[in-house]
Amino acid sequence: MSALADRLRQLRAQSGLSISAAEVAPPKPNLAADVLRLIQGRSRLQRAEPRTFSTDRFVPGEEIASGLFLTEAVVDWLPPPPVIDTAFARWSEPVASGRLVHFDTETTGLAGGTGTRAFMIGAAHWEADGRFRLRQLTITTMAAETAMLQAFAEWLREDTVLVSYNGKCYDAPLLATRYRLARLPNPLIGLGHLDLLHPVRRRWKGVWENCRLATAERQLLKVVRDDDLPGSEAPAAWLTFLRGGPATDLRRVAQHNAQDLRSLAGVLLHVSALGEYVPTKCKPATHQIDDQEQACVGTSAPSSHEAALQTVR
Repeated sequence: MSALADRLRQLRAQSGLSISAAEVAPPKPNLAADVLRLIQGRSRLQRAEPRTFSTDRFVPGEEIASGLFLTEAVVDWLPPPPVIDTAFARWSEPVASGRLVHFDTETTGLAGGTGTRAFMIGAAHWEADGRFRLRQLTITTMAAETAMLQAFAEWLREDTVLVSYNGKCYDAPLLATRYRLARLPNPLIGLGHLDLLHPVRRRWKGVWENCRLATAERQLLKVVRDDDLPGSEAPAAWLTFLRGGPATDLRRVAQHNAQDLRSLAGVLLHVSALGEYVPTKCKPATHQIDDQEQACVGTSAPSSHEAALQTVR
């Protein structure tokens, strides 16, 4: 039998046929380490359990476009005087309270730059009867961003004066980038902008622990938030919803944003009543804005949210 096997091998060799796979092991593939990691990662994903979607997907408001929700509320909140004294901001002319639009954004990340977008824009203004009207736009899909930007632009007039907190350094430049990427005209260009961070910092830096909005509202308005979702957790709340998770924290983001708008109005009324701040033992302040405020004017979205927050501290 052994002789027969040897003879068969000889005949196969003479005829040019390869020997059996059992006798010659196939060469091992020479794959790069990163390719092997990709293959292994895909295998793990294929073995993973299928994603489950939450049953709590309720987003408040009316869906005014596919994936875009609008919420509105009119509340009694610190009725304003007919005219706001803007000496605190070193402006030479007062502003009619009806021209003011307080605004604040919630974004998909804290890094800034073109990769960050606003998933919620809140805006508020005083009605003719002195009541405070709050409106919020929330997107639940990436594709709804353009519709949100268009809707927000419709809320602004040529004589609108914006009110924000660190908005010159963060919110306005970020929105400018999003309008540019969407190939839409930027409705913020040319509008007056009262950024309350700068007058608050001029007056209370070194007196308070910091000059963040939460500190200003606590010190000036006695507002203490209960069960508030920090703004730093807003990106995770939206991304969780986007991936099929519950809308619980997304609703909390909306509550946080609405309180930000009320606090903006309250801080504005408080600092405007104080008038222009003249530091003790110093010459009267000029009408030039400070260096950090100047650095925020006309800039694009900051490369780092932390850099934008440096002015808050």
